[in-house]
Amino acid sequence: MVKFGIGQAIKRVEDQRLLTGQGNYTDDVAPDGALRAFILRSPYAHAKIKSVETADAEAVPGVVAVLTNKHVQEDGLGDLPSLAPAPNKDGSPRADTPRPILEGDKVRHVGTPVALVIAETLEAARDAAELVEIDYEPLGAATDAEEATKPGAAQLYDHIPNNICFDWHKGDLEINNAAFTRAAKVVETRVVNNRIIVNSMEPRGAIGLYDAETDRTTLYSSTQGPSFIHPHLAETVLKIDKSKLRCLTTDVGGGFGMKIFLYPEQCLIAWASRRLKRTVKYTPERSEAFMADTQGRDNISYVTSALDENGKIIAMKVETFANLGGYLSNFAAFIPTEAGTHMLSGVYDIPSIYVNVKGVVTNTTPTDAYRGAGRPEAAYLIERVMDNCAAETGLTRDEIRRRNYIAPEQMPYSTTLGNVYDTGEFQTVMEKCMERADWSGFPTRKAESEKRGKLRGIGLGYYIEKCGGGNPETADIRFTEDDKIEIYIGNQSNGQGHETAYAQVLGDVLGIDGERIKIVQGDTDRTPPGLTGGSRALPVGGVAVLLGGREIVEKGKKVAGRVMEAAIEDIEFADGTFTVAGTDKTMSLFDVNRAAEGEEEALDTVHQRTPEAATFPNGCHVCELEIDPDTGIVEIQKYTVVDDFGSVINPNMLAGQVHGGVGQGLGQALYERTVYDEESGQLVTGSYMDYHLPRADQVPWIDFTTHNVWCKTNPLGIKGSGEAGAIGAPPAAISAVCDALGVVNIDMPATPEKIWAVANEGRLAAAE
Repeated sequence: MVKFGIGQAIKRVEDQRLLTGQGNYTDDVAPDGALRAFILRSPYAHAKIKSVETADAEAVPGVVAVLTNKHVQEDGLGDLPSLAPAPNKDGSPRADTPRPILEGDKVRHVGTPVALVIAETLEAARDAAELVEIDYEPLGAATDAEEATKPGAAQLYDHIPNNICFDWHKGDLEINNAAFTRAAKVVETRVVNNRIIVNSMEPRGAIGLYDAETDRTTLYSSTQGPSFIHPHLAETVLKIDKSKLRCLTTDVGGGFGMKIFLYPEQCLIAWASRRLKRTVKYTPERSEAFMADTQGRDNISYVTSALDENGKIIAMKVETFANLGGYLSNFAAFIPTEAGTHMLSGVYDIPSIYVNVKGVVTNTTPTDAYRGAGRPEAAYLIERVMDNCAAETGLTRDEIRRRNYIAPEQMPYSTTLGNVYDTGEFQTVMEKCMERADWSGFPTRKAESEKRGKLRGIGLGYYIEKCGGGNPETADIRFTEDDKIEIYIGNQSNGQGHETAYAQVLGDVLGIDGERIKIVQGDTDRTPPGLTGGSRALPVGGVAVLLGGREIVEKGKKVAGRVMEAAIEDIEFADGTFTVAGTDKTMSLFDVNRAAEGEEEALDTVHQRTPEAATFPNGCHVCELEIDPDTGIVEIQKYTVVDDFGSVINPNMLAGQVHGGVGQGLGQALYERTVYDEESGQLVTGSYMDYHLPRADQVPWIDFTTHNVWCKTNPLGIKGSGEAGAIGAPPAAISAVCDALGVVNIDMPATPEKIWAVANEGRLAAAE
């Protein structure tokens, strides 16, 4: 077996470069003579723009241009697109939210771009921006999705009554209602999925370069695949042919869904470079990222569950208010509807679910996909429902799940909302996780904590997610003159380790070491279309590489048979070598490629993989924690994960993905609180001084293992893993907090302040 084969825990080949300062991120690109851009943003969440005066700013030495909505209109630029439909219950289309790249009439969230200042230096651009005079007429703000739909709330758009831009549903309401008439018990649960500010390590910079000879623009920007933004930026916004625009993405310091989308900043820089016929560079500060990057989650759901006399859920009804922010981002309408509601049944055999989602516009930063993109919201909802049903029925949290799990013998299982699970051993995974976590020994540990005046809790959460489907991915595999191989692929590594993973897959098929394989990404001139998102890199892109490698072997057998004068069926291939069976005649893979050059059998191969079906990774998380009732501070004592990822390409990288995801999930559950002022719409948590990302000492050591069941929907047998940790952690952590406090529910994030208030509720009541 080659040392880069599938299943081996090798170190990531890209880490040496990235960890020693040899990475090439967007801000590292430094074209000579680049102008610097500064974006003037609205300080108001909701206001009319009465006038914009730029003369004083334009007079600042070094200023080249001050661009406003007037110039956008002069050049005939289009609005940013919103690409996802979400039809209303009556079949009518959702409302649209026109979004110019510079606002000229009305701003709808703090941080909306209103002017672009371009100068020879960043300092000059900043100074000039302070002299742009904008006359705003402030308006009332709506920030809470549910409150924004009520009479008297501020209205963002004249054509969107009650701020509801879609009223979407799924499921058979008649069947659902009938099931409730048979219920032995009905349980109601309110679930809050709090808003998250993404905070990738690298901000979303952009650089526009213009070539006058070809009238062509090159845009560098930090994305999750430049081919996604390419047509929308060229044709929809700039109104130019795609051939006039090249989009490049170099190394990317984190994406988490947020860097998929087309933003005003990319459009502004590409437009400015074309308008001025100069290179223009924009590097944002972290404060801009807080205001301008799409944010995640922000749902309020009301769930009614119908149970039979044995604690089995026979029907569930869900009403969700989804906060979409001031404008519809690219996939905003898709995330709380199709992306998440599919998974509301989780791993449970629930015959009927009816869901209604109201998409609400508010005076907040737009929301869109964030790690998991709807599936974490669904998993958190159903797991909170299971814990609540356990409390209402008197069953333990594990027992009510046992009574509702889909059994292995039911596979393939069609859920009531349209998914088909190919495999899964959910009860086995839960019981293995509970055993590793020593669930049965918890009472002893709890008693010991009580002696020290601490509250101890244990909780579990089971997740399943839908990933590895969607659009095709293409692997363009080429041999080089120096006996190496290049894989051109359209998705984009944001830190996941694509350079290592794809090399392992192809190296395993071709029997060569990874040092001879180079991955090329991020260039719309050179790489095929693709996108990183939805844990698709290996289930789709990896399968394209696998099948492309197999095609190379079959092509090679034809060439080797011709050169060594043997029948194709007598040619064997192993460890990078073609052999005539039963003889000592051999040819290396690269010798065969040289023999094939210029012939029809040349070994270069392009393989496009269209997913046959989605994959459904799943797993159980058990969180055990201790609370100091005097401070409300949580200390996680033990964290256990057992996952089913089908097959595993690289155990080290897999563990890294799970660890990072758990960290983000715990951040949402316990720390990350996004606050907008209810009256003004100002972002109160607009910096790291106010917004609490989990620190190193707050993310525990994780006991991670797998119970893998081979996936039947792709030849790698893989189920995807990139989002799993962020999906399973919130329900497990909140379950543990509730157990420690002796309550049925506490909303995320369970901050020390909130926990302290619950822990001391009796003391506070007595004081009153």
